[in-house]
Amino acid sequence: MLSSTSVVCSTRPGRVGPAIANWFHGFAQKHGKFEARLVDLADVNLPLLDEPHHPRLRQYTKEHTKRWSATVDAADAFVFVTPEYNFSTPPALVNALDFVFHEWAYKPAAFVCYGGASGGLRSVQMTKLIVTTLKMMPMQETVALPFFSKHIEDGVFKGDEAHDKAATAMLDETLRWADALKVLRAK
Repeated sequence: MLSSTSVVCSTRPGRVGPAIANWFHGFAQKHGKFEARLVDLADVNLPLLDEPHHPRLRQYTKEHTKRWSATVDAADAFVFVTPEYNFSTPPALVNALDFVFHEWAYKPAAFVCYGGASGGLRSVQMTKLIVTTLKMMPMQETVALPFFSKHIEDGVFKGDEAHDKAATAMLDETLRWADALKVLRAK
């Protein structure tokens, strides 16, 4: 079974990303077509690019980089659970993407995004530019959550039928790409 890692991309205090990520992670587990994993960038706690060598060399000297490299390398696909910061990608996500290079290659990148009226879609558009440089394949299918706070009760995100439908379509398409790209990921 292929594995998919969902990544909580916001690290700000008071963030709602974990609530949305927990909803999606539970949904992905029920979907059952991936071995679903969940990673929180706040727990990963990467500093700002502190390795002495360029990531393309894979000459990591720091334990946090080695752990992050192993986490990214182990996944066949990614779902980034991301808000929008100033119409753009959260800095913690940019840093996490920049920390390693080869480990991202030939893997699909899907998005669960949240925000106000745009539902975080502007962040996704900016992030797609970054992930293509890492040789990832960004998915067109996205779970966009405009005015997400209307769906949070007592700290728990409650997805509705439209969210479930979007998540199913996104996971199904991500699986197609993860399977198709498997030959390129072979070492």
